Amino acid sequence: MPSEQGLVTLDDVLRAKEVLKSSSLGVCRTPLIKNTDMFPGLENSEVYLKLENMQTTGSFKIRGVANQMAVIPEEVKRGEKKLVTISAGNYGKAFAYALNKFSLPGLCLMPLTAPSSRVQLIKSYGCHTEAVLTSELEATISVHLHSHGSLFFHPFDDLELIAGYGSASLEILEDGVKPDVVIVCCGGGGLVSGVAATFKLSGLPNCRVYAVEPEGSPTMYESFKKGEAVTIPTVKSVAGGLSPPFAGKLTYQHCKRFVEDVVLVTDKELIETMAMFYKRGLVVEPSGCAAMAALINGHIPDVAGKKVVVFVTGGNVTPEEMAVHLK
Repeated sequence: MPSEQGLVTLDDVLRAKEVLKSSSLGVCRTPLIKNTDMFPGLENSEVYLKLENMQTTGSFKIRGVANQMAVIPEEVKRGEKKLVTISAGNYGKAFAYALNKFSLPGLCLMPLTAPSSRVQLIKSYGCHTEAVLTSELEATISVHLHSHGSLFFHPFDDLELIAGYGSASLEILEDGVKPDVVIVCCGGGGLVSGVAATFKLSGLPNCRVYAVEPEGSPTMYESFKKGEAVTIPTVKSVAGGLSPPFAGKLTYQHCKRFVEDVVLVTDKELIETMAMFYKRGLVVEPSGCAAMAALINGHIPDVAGKKVVVFVTGGNVTPEEMAVHLK
């Protein structure tokens, strides 16, 4: 089924699925588990958890990176051009992991607020990092592109990335689940764009997909209100992976077309949800808890009697960080 010009198509996602299957990056099919008594208060809904925290590199990001890597130009493959990206953590980890696998040079620009553990992890793969003020990220990218001849890998506003993320929706459909409601965390919006587009274009026009952001970094929420992708210079949340200072122009267009609404959760709700996951044997970082936090705190309307898929998107949190959050 075709989509509007400039948006991802179902054929794009199907091609990405084949790329991921043959990729040497070890992208795996993640579990889809049916919630029974794991979380109280959900007895009136048929709830499924898509456990992307169990994905290679600990988050869904490798799905998109693997599809991006499949189309890099020859000068990058020969090491003549360096890849550069921006990330506070999970995308940077998947990016660095891929570069290491392919023995390619790269640079990850990281906001000064990024946890030191994430910086060291990315460096451990041999990828260079550079700490930058959040407000100066875009200008720094421009310097590297124009002065150093680098090639930019966007961490969320990229069609190859969005198509790669859509592969997770295909897995859910292959597992025999046709959801009425899907809840997805939203930072820059790449994952929810791919997930929502794939469900809608796969013959589920009435499936309601919700994007969830932290109250302290509501870039897509404010974009929906304004009618265009916005920048919020000061964002702050315990969910650093959901706190880019701007919404993607491409992801905004996908969300406006395919996403029902954007809802907000508090940092308190994120931490309480992380604790609930932990008590049930699942290690989930704050960013990965956003979708479940929205569901269990009543932010998603009309879920009684519905099939609901919740994306659990990342498990990259150290014991020390978890101890701080859960104290």
